[in-house]
Amino acid sequence: MLLLFFLVIHLLGLFIAIIAPIPFELYATALHSASWVIMCELCLVAIALTHIFLTLVKVISNSQNGSNSNLVSRRKNFLAIFAARSQPIGGVVLLYFLFIHLGQLRFPRPADGSELVTLQLFLSSPVTSSFYILSSLALLLHLFHGIESSQRSLGLLTPLNSSLIRALGRGLSVIISGGFILVTALIGRSMINY
Repeated sequence: MLLLFFLVIHLLGLFIAIIAPIPFELYATALHSASWVIMCELCLVAIALTHIFLTLVKVISNSQNGSNSNLVSRRKNFLAIFAARSQPIGGVVLLYFLFIHLGQLRFPRPADGSELVTLQLFLSSPVTSSFYILSSLALLLHLFHGIESSQRSLGLLTPLNSSLIRALGRGLSVIISGGFILVTALIGRSMINY
């Protein structure tokens, strides 16, 4: 859920880049020079590694318990079934995207005032922008399944609220992923003018 919160905050920051590029650069410079950012980044790394670790533990546990049968969903929702079955591939795509994205915009970090120009430079490449869009679609499926799964793991998903949680989770996954696709398209086509 903390990773989901980060995605929302990150997406909102990117929309600032589209709406108000100069304030975005000031915001990015102030954010990157803040002393607490390193601690937040380390916490995000710890959360992501915990997510990956717990996923691997669950996969290994299921495998050791002989859970290798093809489960058949009682729900007739093709997208939900596809989202659940594509989690391993989607996770690998998202991890690869994360390494690429950090290599472009964090190691090294662009100079103050050039964050948006650097992002435009990368996203003007059809290959890079296509990979960003593919990764956003992988994120859609990952969130589509993951939000509901997290609520089930927390014991919050009940027969009384399952429809509401599914609808909110799926809606949020579409909004977040669609937002990243829109940002990629707008920034990649350099439709932002200073």
